[in-house]
Amino acid sequence: MTISPPPTHVWITGASSGLGAALANIYAAAGAQVALTARSRDRLDACAAALRTSGRGCVYVADVTKRDELFDAISAIEKIAPIDLAILNAGTYTPTNLDEWNTESTRDLFETNFFSVTTSIELLLPHMRARGRGHIAVVASVAGDIGLPYAASYSASKAALNRICQSLRPELEREGIRISVINPGFVRTPLTSRNTFTMPFLVDANRAADIIRRKLARGHFDIRFPWQMSIAMRLLAALPASLTLLLTRRMLR
Repeated sequence: MTISPPPTHVWITGASSGLGAALANIYAAAGAQVALTARSRDRLDACAAALRTSGRGCVYVADVTKRDELFDAISAIEKIAPIDLAILNAGTYTPTNLDEWNTESTRDLFETNFFSVTTSIELLLPHMRARGRGHIAVVASVAGDIGLPYAASYSASKAALNRICQSLRPELEREGIRISVINPGFVRTPLTSRNTFTMPFLVDANRAADIIRRKLARGHFDIRFPWQMSIAMRLLAALPASLTLLLTRRMLR
């Protein structure tokens, strides 16, 4: 497997905390100039100031659900230097039971988890296609392998991200553009802190960022970790529906 040269200019969405902030730190420490995007300027400024390598982080405030703000952020970043690697990490999750689940909340979640990614890819493509190179990494989840209780909309959004990346991959690679989909298990972040259940094989955000950086450098398409959680979810997805239902019923509380 060919190891790519380290990216010199990395754009990360959802960069103000959790996995996004850990990715910003690890790429900055490796010598990349990192463009940080999220909604909160204060939190982005704090993230940029906390980078181990000072001066490696630049802040571009944008709400990823708003096309015009994404367009402005990408245009501003590209004016400084080409985006070698875009890590589309912004996402949200709230455990939702049957009484709370509805179309409006599902649409809102898809705006952040799914359509912000498709919009970002659409806006990145003219730049990367003109250069004939680039790498787009989409953060999904092993939750996309199977529909889980209390995560109907979340699981659906992550499954959709996997299908989008698989579908786009052949055409993108023909144009010299790589795409990767990142499917982590539980990562210790402010988002997973909302969970009230035991999270098996929980991975620290810094450890997750290191795994992602190394596997992206090696050109992996489907990046899955930790291996124990990945195998468990793949096995669940492969079971007959009746057996899967027996197991998911046990997750009800």
